[in-house]
Amino acid sequence: MGVLARTLAAKNHGCAAADLRLRQLCRKWATMPKGIGSAPMTLPTSTAKPSAKAAEKRLKKSAARLYAVQALFQMESSGQTVAAVTREFETHRFGATYDEGEFVDGDVTHFRAVVEQAVNWQAKIDQMTDRALVAAWPIDRIDPVLRALFRAAGAEIVECGTPPKVAITEYVDVAKAFFPAGKEPKFVNAVLDHMAREARPEAFAG
Repeated sequence: MGVLARTLAAKNHGCAAADLRLRQLCRKWATMPKGIGSAPMTLPTSTAKPSAKAAEKRLKKSAARLYAVQALFQMESSGQTVAAVTREFETHRFGATYDEGEFVDGDVTHFRAVVEQAVNWQAKIDQMTDRALVAAWPIDRIDPVLRALFRAAGAEIVECGTPPKVAITEYVDVAKAFFPAGKEPKFVNAVLDHMAREARPEAFAG
């Protein structure tokens, strides 16, 4: 592990634990067939090569979303800047292999866009999230991983041009990765659906 990564781990044990969890998630992620709703793709033999490339592209974009949530969580807990956290992830996470495990590769462009837009539009996204949450649970009281997830998903819905239904499906999958045995994925689905209908009502017309 590089000097920067070791320093950050020493400064913040929460980030170190989350980093280990990210490696575990990446190993799991690498073995999961990715498609809409994470369903395995069944394609004709004649289209095997283009399909494999398309599947790899989707996997990298899905992995970028997982990394973006982790990066936003890390920024909040450690006070890192966008430039610092994206540089660290691109250097020490994307496709890296350590004794403790391997990181799956990710779509760097999508990762940067999500992190940058989540930070640029954080106030707007947080307000949308607050309106989607039960009044007794404002965004500053929810799990910090969920807070990071809502910011990443909100950035895709509001600024990145991702179809809302795709964003919802993808980030529910991220929630399942972080909370495999909990109720959080259903909670995420409900909150993101509310946010998406507010921000992009035309996507749900008809």
